[in-house]
Amino acid sequence: MNYYVYILTNKKGGVLYTGVTNDLLRRTETHKAHADKKSFTSKYNADKLVYFETFNDITNAISREKQIKSGSRAKKVALIEKDNPLWRDLSADFQLYGF
Repeated sequence: MNYYVYILTNKKGGVLYTGVTNDLLRRTETHKAHADKKSFTSKYNADKLVYFETFNDITNAISREKQIKSGSRAKKVALIEKDNPLWRDLSADFQLYGF
């Protein structure tokens, strides 16, 4: 089973949300549907997947999520812009990633 650490935003330079899941496709769809109206991602319309990492072990994924969350905004932005400088919504390319 794979686990994913991901970052969502509402727009380039906007709010950042970091999460972990074992089903990135389903979780992204849930965020896009604003299923939980009281959630941070719904409140700030953070539904664009701009970064993710894949893990085989949940412990490693949770550890990485905590590391990213505890880092500065600048570190998160650098992480995103390293592979996604335009802040594209990576969920549009899920088929390319094998989802």
